[in-house]
Amino acid sequence: MASSKKTRRLLIFFGALVVVGLGVFVWIARQPSPERGQQRGGGRFGLGAPMAVNVATAATGEVPILLSALGTITPLATVTIKTQISGQLQQLAFTEGQMVDSGQFLAQIDPRPYENALSQAEGVLARDEAQLRNVQRDVERYAGLAAQQQVSEQQLATTKALAEQLAGTVATDKAQVSSARLNLTYAHITAPVSGRAGLRQVDLGNYVTPGDVNGIVVITQLQPISAIFPIPEDNVPALMRRVHSGDALRVEAYDRSNTTLLASGTLKTVDNQLDTTTGTLKLRAAFDNKDEQLFPNQFVNIRLLLDTLHDQVIVPAAAIQKGTVDGKATSFVYLVDAADSTVSVRAVSVGTADGERVAITNGIGAGDVVVTEGGDRLRDGARVQLPDAPAQQTTSGVGGPRGAGGFGSGGDGSRRGNRRNGGNGNGSGSAPSGGQGPPGSGPPGGGQGRRRPGGGSSNGETG
Repeated sequence: MASSKKTRRLLIFFGALVVVGLGVFVWIARQPSPERGQQRGGGRFGLGAPMAVNVATAATGEVPILLSALGTITPLATVTIKTQISGQLQQLAFTEGQMVDSGQFLAQIDPRPYENALSQAEGVLARDEAQLRNVQRDVERYAGLAAQQQVSEQQLATTKALAEQLAGTVATDKAQVSSARLNLTYAHITAPVSGRAGLRQVDLGNYVTPGDVNGIVVITQLQPISAIFPIPEDNVPALMRRVHSGDALRVEAYDRSNTTLLASGTLKTVDNQLDTTTGTLKLRAAFDNKDEQLFPNQFVNIRLLLDTLHDQVIVPAAAIQKGTVDGKATSFVYLVDAADSTVSVRAVSVGTADGERVAITNGIGAGDVVVTEGGDRLRDGARVQLPDAPAQQTTSGVGGPRGAGGFGSGGDGSRRGNRRNGGNGNGSGSAPSGGQGPPGSGPPGGGQGRRRPGGGSSNGETG
């Protein structure tokens, strides 16, 4: 009885030892090796393989300094064609949407009443001129007779006054004639500016007056055309320096999506005061608009070329990373060493950006290779796989090809040696039914590889 109890205690004790031993083995097997821990940042999935990245070479070039703004297309002239006299609209000499030139005939008002008024005014003028000439001859006669004391001085003075009165009447008559001729001219309506005629506001046969609000038609000048846009007051000093230098500043107008270039022009004028509500200054740019891509009241994205920086080191914007370098928050890039395919963290000073290009003022030079994609999983000193380089074998020995009867023995033996003893052994083995797997590789370490299914085995060589 005592013997059976003793045997039961021994079995329980040895069973507990086995459980503890298995637990320790599993815990050790799950610990990464030091080499893999160092390379986890550079290998995909933390297995020590070089990280595939895309790279770009820093180059020297020009970077434009652009001011972006939202603008509205504004015509240089918009004219509502109205009649200056009253009358029946007899003729329209334009079609809706037609491009008209300055001075081109547009419409005709019934001229007959004004022709009659002109004839009447000319008749009155002729009558008064005849009377004036008669009185002027009387003044000459009376002046001679007064010298001979045959007429009184009073009669001479009265005749002179009458002549002056008639001279004033003649001047009034001439003004009436000019007014009648002007009204007759107003009956023939012409375009004051060149531009596009809009939709007509009145039809033939209507009686039009100067008081009509809508007029006959609206003409809008399209060539050239302008855009009004604001810039922040912080950019005004730099802008005024360029304006005072006499340089023509280039302005580009893009569509609503800011992708399609509509027209290119130049800056024409600057407003004389800042808008205190928005803290901006309004500018006007002019465009030839030969292809009529710009229309009045159209919304556009404006890019004003303020200056151009020369001989700048330029990299893609995707290469710029944000983080802490040497305890300071800064911008940095991953600089690629082509000799050993590793990267190093390099702090840089970012200058002017031009779309997807960024100027670097300090930190790297032209010809340096930087990482543009895949940098989110890199660390200082990590190995990388360049786009034009052949694929490299992992340092952990994982990935050996399977034989017909088992796993690739060398790679797996190395991995098991890693997990058991903290080092990578140079494993070698064979599968009875299959092919030979590639040998695992890694730093020397100790450990006996465990047999795999299918008969393959790996012997870890102690360092």
